[in-house]
Amino acid sequence: MSPNSLLCRQGRFNSLYQVKIAPLIYPEISTVIHMSEYHIRIQDIQPKDRPRERLLKNGPSALSDTELLAIILRTGTKGENVLNLCSRILATYNIQQLSRTSPTRLQEIHGVGAAKAAEITALFELARRLETFTEEEKPRISSPEAAYQFIYPKLREQKKELFIALHLDTKNQLLREETVSVGSLNANIVHPREVFKTAIQESAAAIIVAHNHPSGDPAPSQNDIDITRKLIDTGKIVGIELYDHIIIGNGRYLSLKEQNLI
Repeated sequence: MSPNSLLCRQGRFNSLYQVKIAPLIYPEISTVIHMSEYHIRIQDIQPKDRPRERLLKNGPSALSDTELLAIILRTGTKGENVLNLCSRILATYNIQQLSRTSPTRLQEIHGVGAAKAAEITALFELARRLETFTEEEKPRISSPEAAYQFIYPKLREQKKELFIALHLDTKNQLLREETVSVGSLNANIVHPREVFKTAIQESAAAIIVAHNHPSGDPAPSQNDIDITRKLIDTGKIVGIELYDHIIIGNGRYLSLKEQNLI
């Protein structure tokens, strides 16, 4: 093959190569591929760089407003990932404006439907409620009478026996109320493991247990006394004191501790 022929072929090859790659090198002048319409998929981002993973690793303060909003909305739209969508939303409304925008107005943004508008509105409503939130004072259960007054309204109309545990802190303030079992009391239903499991999780200092007698008579059975003593022994092992066992009847109660039965 002559040098001129080879040069001619190389020229044709180079010309063809330039036509094919020019749009990739200079996307702004491309008439073949419109790079401005391409959006990287969230799946194409390295897992460690995705908003949710970055929040879990570095904390929420490390994320931009766009990334935080993307975690709330979770998904983008067809052809646009959630980060691009959130970037457009925040370009339309800043954070303060977004917090005051109605769901109807939000849906005027392309890609924001009723579900996403509701999620954004709910997010800022929670933030507003947090600003005015004050923690309610915890009930103090410091006597059998106080335990009865707290529990009786819940058990008054019950036709079955309910066994309830009140988990208390060091100031006798209620941490949590839990229904341990429903049905006639026996050692198989009211197991110390079930009674103290939540108390341990709550780091309770003590518990008061109570159950109702649908017959209306709060007089304890031997089974009631035996179960209570078993719970006292377990409490000594786990370091959570059982203060009392209250039996509730029709408008009255009996404290096993006051009756010196435990």
